[in-house]
Amino acid sequence: MGKKAEGGKLKLIDSNKKLLPEKVSEQIVQLISDRKLKAGEKLPNEFEMAEQLNVGRGTIREAVKILVSRNVVEIKRGRGTFVSETPGLMDDPLGFAFIEDKKSLALDICEVRMMIEPEIAALAALRATREQVEKIEEYAKEVEELFKQGKPYLEKDILFHAEIARATGNQVTTNLMPVIQSGISLFIDVTDYSIANKTIVTHREVLESIKRHDPQGASEAMKRHLENNRVQIKLLMKKME
Repeated sequence: MGKKAEGGKLKLIDSNKKLLPEKVSEQIVQLISDRKLKAGEKLPNEFEMAEQLNVGRGTIREAVKILVSRNVVEIKRGRGTFVSETPGLMDDPLGFAFIEDKKSLALDICEVRMMIEPEIAALAALRATREQVEKIEEYAKEVEELFKQGKPYLEKDILFHAEIARATGNQVTTNLMPVIQSGISLFIDVTDYSIANKTIVTHREVLESIKRHDPQGASEAMKRHLENNRVQIKLLMKKME
């Protein structure tokens, strides 16, 4: 049996049926947890990890490759290995880029969002702290200001939805939203910003409900927000037939 990690050190490897690089990759994940390394923080270098685990540097390299493939860590050339900014999440985990009919896909994503996000908004209304409400409001205002200036607002729109998910206090929704939000750009592209006015209005409605700690109001406002997206996409699809 392996020893438990102490003082942020890696546990020694148990002998089991897993291949050595796979076992080492698990110990590196344990290191990240034990040392409470945050996104963007640097891991020990290859030599240090090899020494702590009593394995060769080649094994460490293979283990790191496994973690890179899972987006747990990222390698920055000439700088070292760092905890991924979005641990466990790939840029396109559901393969949206390979689906040709983007407008149909946009409707499918909106349908999935309709299943999930109203409940997320309701939970946020119940659990959001004052600081989280202020952050949600900040993003809502930034979306509005960027639209008024005729500038792209997609990044801030994504952050608005992500902050609502974070306010639920649920780790799963916090990590799930970036996956769902990878489809938000589809709405922006296919509607040519034509949903922006309604987006601003419904963002305000969601925000105000969360500020009042009104779960039903937040849920209903989010449904209106997503329904506006769906209707606009359908209208555009008809024009392009």
